[in-house]
Amino acid sequence: MSDERSVLLVEDEDAIRLTLRDYLLKKGYKVFVASDGVGAIKQLLDNPDIHVIVSDYRMDVLGGDYWIKFLRQYCSDKDVIVTSGFLRPEFPIPYKVFYKPYDYADLEKALAEIFASKND
Repeated sequence: MSDERSVLLVEDEDAIRLTLRDYLLKKGYKVFVASDGVGAIKQLLDNPDIHVIVSDYRMDVLGGDYWIKFLRQYCSDKDVIVTSGFLRPEFPIPYKVFYKPYDYADLEKALAEIFASKND
């Protein structure tokens, strides 16, 4: 794995996508962004060095259960964190979930742990 900490941020709410992008950039991550699942697929095809995907669950274009199925089938080599204001703990999601509203520092801590485990 390269030393670069590359993250794909998939979020349909502009304010969250842009402020979280800026926050993660300041923390030293290389951040790619997409506003929906289709844009995320384009980013993944164009940037094979993406290591972690942070994605909203519910998006108008390719979101929800089909997006989760896509990630499981085609992105099994990547770590995934799901964010959502829709999901509840009783919904079975195969990834770590951050429920909105969440603290960006908590999400960044989870990312740091993922990258630390990759370097062990």
